[in-house]
Amino acid sequence: MVKKKGKSVSFDAMVKFFLQHYNIPTKRDVDKLIERMDRLEKAIKTSNLYNESSHISRPKSSKASPSASRSADSSTGVVLEVIKRFKKGVGFSEIRKRTDFDEKKLRNIIYRLHKTKKIVRKSRGIYIAS
Repeated sequence: MVKKKGKSVSFDAMVKFFLQHYNIPTKRDVDKLIERMDRLEKAIKTSNLYNESSHISRPKSSKASPSASRSADSSTGVVLEVIKRFKKGVGFSEIRKRTDFDEKKLRNIIYRLHKTKKIVRKSRGIYIAS
């Protein structure tokens, strides 16, 4: 006759063990995070900083043409505007700091701007608007 090797483990206990061991969030954990994010968003919206420096509700100038304002709002336009501010050239790290884009997105934008001859590479990692 075959001997039992120990206690049998229930399925629920096994699932709970894996969730804890591998730090897998449960539905309750996700709900707590969502609730905290909602409270943070509400606090940000009620603060004065959001109302003063919000890029979403900024007034658009009536002098700019529709295509110019559209390009300034796109990520490519934002990067181009940052590069235009620096007459002697700007480095990749400074562009990344000012735009807050991730590295891959920024590299792709710089590649497109260089390909369309809107910027010139002064040296490795230094860009000037043409």
